Amino acid sequence: MPQRRAPARFRTEPPVTGARREAVFLAARYTGHAEPGSTIGEACRRALHSAYSVGLTLAADAALAQRVSLCAVGPLARKGEELQISLGEGPCVQALSQRARVLADDLNDQAATRHWPVFAHQAKAHHIRAAYALPILNGADPARQAGLVLTLYRHRPGPISDADLQVAQDHADAADLLLLAAPVPTEDELVHAWLLPADAVVHHAIGMISYRHSLTTGQALALLRAHAHTRATTLIALSRAVVDGHVTLFDPPDSDTGES
Repeated sequence: MPQRRAPARFRTEPPVTGARREAVFLAARYTGHAEPGSTIGEACRRALHSAYSVGLTLAADAALAQRVSLCAVGPLARKGEELQISLGEGPCVQALSQRARVLADDLNDQAATRHWPVFAHQAKAHHIRAAYALPILNGADPARQAGLVLTLYRHRPGPISDADLQVAQDHADAADLLLLAAPVPTEDELVHAWLLPADAVVHHAIGMISYRHSLTTGQALALLRAHAHTRATTLIALSRAVVDGHVTLFDPPDSDTGES
């Protein structure tokens, strides 16, 4: 008799390593598509047995300080991805930092969301009631590897089925293979091929702030987040204002410039 999964509302599990046959097949099918991030996200959403929104996030730096959304498919994903990037917390961030799956079956469960309470509170306001983050991290040293994570968002609480977990993992593995197989791009090519336009704006703003204030990119991101919070605006909206020249951020106090 097969063993049943424990009914815990929050679990962390080691990520599955190695490319499965299905992931290789999926990667081959979508190689060469104009928008590989959105394409693999759409394919994952169609293949799932229950209704989910799908986000795909890349940790773009070795310190996991910068996270960019490669795909946001479905009514919940864009807000879920935006909140995590703006706040610097959430199931995706935890999955990357702990190198393990984060399966949060109910965002009302404070024990499940103790690492990201602000995200949980704001996510519920946007009808996100459960989130499941599956990371792909190649290599043993997280400080030397960027990370890719596929996150499923759902409007109702409850555990994810084994079948849907398998589908999501296959598509996460396929996205990883697509990234690994892609030619090394220039920064502009990467933006146009993989990143959502909103995230390209954020990283443009980070680059401007880093140069203007002689900060690391992690410090620039922390400064941008802090100003977005004090101005009660989103990271993306403030980034657009910085890029357009409507806002110039002042030099931060020493205590505010640590790596995020």
